[in-house]
Amino acid sequence: MAKAIIGKKIGMSQYIKDDGTVIPVTVCELGPCVVVQKKTAERDGYSALKVGFIEQKEGRLPMPLEKDFKKRNIAPQKVMAEIGLFDQSLDVGSEVKCSIFNEDDIVNVTGISKGRGFAGVMKRYGFRGGKKTHGSHHHRAPGSVGACAYPGEIWKGQKMPGHYGTKRVTVKNLKIVKVFEDENLVLISGSIPGRRNSIIKVTGK
Repeated sequence: MAKAIIGKKIGMSQYIKDDGTVIPVTVCELGPCVVVQKKTAERDGYSALKVGFIEQKEGRLPMPLEKDFKKRNIAPQKVMAEIGLFDQSLDVGSEVKCSIFNEDDIVNVTGISKGRGFAGVMKRYGFRGGKKTHGSHHHRAPGSVGACAYPGEIWKGQKMPGHYGTKRVTVKNLKIVKVFEDENLVLISGSIPGRRNSIIKVTGK
């Protein structure tokens, strides 16, 4: 099972290797995550770990959740998600840290892309646009979008203006450049989806 952890995106920077090579990286704070629940194939039908990230003040969660945390002797967690059970020794209350990854590991990063509001087809899909000269009044509009006699309506999935961003996006095959275990920081090559301080999920291969 692939190892995974929850964290947040801090921002972009660059890392200079010993040979002078400059690598654009994204600084991520990964963990520590607390194991809230351990699911097994015998009891739940599949194996997984339910982990929490970022401690939350009491009174800010629904009462059933707070009682569940108190019963397990775990501080309330702000963010929770399921990850695969990659280590059988992890039980309820255990911590999952960024040390599960090593340098040069290949990972997939999942996050929510930046929201850009209502956007036209040029910004949303990269349309070329119309002529800028010779008296043209067609500059940024999408152009013809409908069909003729059949079906007499706009095709489903037609590229048109609309809400842009705020979607779940996964970027694959990124490399772990550096791991700072003491500070829970990991440098991941390239860019990852989301704004600063947005929640991400990093899955190893």
